[in-house]
Amino acid sequence: METKHSKFHGANSSPDSYREGLGGFLFGLWSVVTQTTAKGFRDSLFDIRQLKFRFKLSDFSFLISTFILSSLFTIQVKAQSLDDYLIQAAENNPGLKASYARYQAMAERVNQPSLPDPELQAGFFLEPMERFMGNQTADFRLMQMFPWFGMIGTQKEEANQMAKAQYQLFLEEKNQLLLLVKSTWYEQIRLKEEIKIAQENLEYLKKYEELALIRFQAGTSAPSSAPSQSMPQPTVNSTSAGSSSGMGGMGGNTSSAMNSPSSMNSEMSAAPMGSSTTGMSAVLQIRMQIRELENSIEQLQANQEPLQIKFNQLLNREIRAEINLPDQLEKPVLSLEKQEILDSIRQNNPMLAMYQAEIGAYEQQAKMAKLEGKPMLGAGVNYMTFAPRPENGMQMGGENMVMPMVSLTLPIYRKKINSKIKETEYLKESALLDRQKTENLLAMEWANAFRNWEESERNFRLYEDQIQLVNQQIQLLETSFISNANGLEEVLRANQQLLDYQQKRINALNQQQQSLAQLEALAATSLTLQP
Repeated sequence: METKHSKFHGANSSPDSYREGLGGFLFGLWSVVTQTTAKGFRDSLFDIRQLKFRFKLSDFSFLISTFILSSLFTIQVKAQSLDDYLIQAAENNPGLKASYARYQAMAERVNQPSLPDPELQAGFFLEPMERFMGNQTADFRLMQMFPWFGMIGTQKEEANQMAKAQYQLFLEEKNQLLLLVKSTWYEQIRLKEEIKIAQENLEYLKKYEELALIRFQAGTSAPSSAPSQSMPQPTVNSTSAGSSSGMGGMGGNTSSAMNSPSSMNSEMSAAPMGSSTTGMSAVLQIRMQIRELENSIEQLQANQEPLQIKFNQLLNREIRAEINLPDQLEKPVLSLEKQEILDSIRQNNPMLAMYQAEIGAYEQQAKMAKLEGKPMLGAGVNYMTFAPRPENGMQMGGENMVMPMVSLTLPIYRKKINSKIKETEYLKESALLDRQKTENLLAMEWANAFRNWEESERNFRLYEDQIQLVNQQIQLLETSFISNANGLEEVLRANQQLLDYQQKRINALNQQQQSLAQLEALAATSLTLQP
């Protein structure tokens, strides 16, 4: 029994060892109950219940053994990892695809800056114009304008910077999508663990209920001729008036009962009534806890569906698609120190890079505004067709003429040029201030996320220690309960406290994972070490 209890109440005990310890405890409790009854009960209905209860314990152990064997055969089957789902989300999410399409559209602008299209002019004379070279019939003019040196390169660089800014926006949307996927993933695992723990505790409560019923039936079936010393006297905290009067009447008149046969008969008739009232109160109390726990399990199971739908929609899958979740949350370990994480955020965050790209784009726009103040050069050719003209009976002229041409724009209106330069300067200043504001906001989010990380780390250690202490307390209470059949309420209260600490431990671990996911989204990189 001690070996089972030490395995059962260890800080890192498994669910199987927990069930094994509970089975040993319940069987030991059953032995105490049967030893305190009279020999006449061995052939009664009470003995049949004993056999039935032992069968249930054996069946319970068989289920545990089956679970262990199935685990050994399926240990190599690995569930789909979170990384696989993150890849699916990045590939299939329509919002992220739309953001990437916007980036591709912006990237195409890099190929758009080029020379202005050449201009072709053609003129035809309805009546030939007499010229020295003959009669002119048509006039063709082709002109190509050339912007000032460096204008096309500056336009390409400006488009490239804007495309970079759009790409950083795409990366930010990707980080936010992955954060949502991770958050929903961890929430689902948390619910799964809470349901598992609640169901295990529900099984324990049902076993306690069965024990309480056995004790209650044993107390009400005792014959009046049995000695009062052989009856167990559990100390149960109850507000029932019948329970307090029965226990008080039994403990206050012991000496008089031993001297008077009539008083002994009266005390023996009163003792089963008080004991039965106390036992029934314990049964009702356990049933109330069972009902509350069943309601909690139903609510937790109902909370799974919205998370499943949200997770599948983030991956753009069918809302009822199966999700392979691990059995429990793993404890993460940060790979960087606090200040190093902040430095990584300042270096890698997409929003800061986006504003930096915008600043570069505005710098190129300022160069473009200055280059627009330079003249544009043009080069072309003028082609004129001539027909021969009769003069003094002879055909004169008729040779076509080619004339090279050049042109030059004169940007003498400087007001609009200066206004464009100031506009780009203001936009650049605005981007600088927005970048500084975003950097400050990121530092605030980093501080809050790291505070949540540290808080969850402290809470996790606290609840680990509390679970270990409560397990030790349950061991002592169970030992006391087995030895003198006292303290059922204390055992139930300790188990309820254990359930509460286990759920808080899961919540602390979930908060730690959520904080880590937020830090990774801010830093746009992985910050996890394998524990």
